[in-house]
Amino acid sequence: MILGASLVNYIPRMLPVVFLSKIRIPEALSQWLDFVPATVLAALVAQEVLMPGGGLDLSLGNKSLLAAVPTMAAAILTRSLALTLLAGIAAAAALHYFLGI
Repeated sequence: MILGASLVNYIPRMLPVVFLSKIRIPEALSQWLDFVPATVLAALVAQEVLMPGGGLDLSLGNKSLLAAVPTMAAAILTRSLALTLLAGIAAAAALHYFLGI
């Protein structure tokens, strides 16, 4: 069973690598594909921040939105993933500790 689960996971991951490694991808397509992971992550994060309960919530009671503001500022100012994560965690902790949100 473990071997079967391993194959089911491994084969779909390796087939594109095996077949696409022999194909030359145009530079424009390669540059476009570089943006896909960041775009998908941004869409997932935006949905969680702006719609925490399933509906759009832009109020001051939205703790995710309040924590996202200093996190975004840290991301823009530092361009460091580690400092951005620390700022987000600190903002969420501060909101929880000081405001009870």
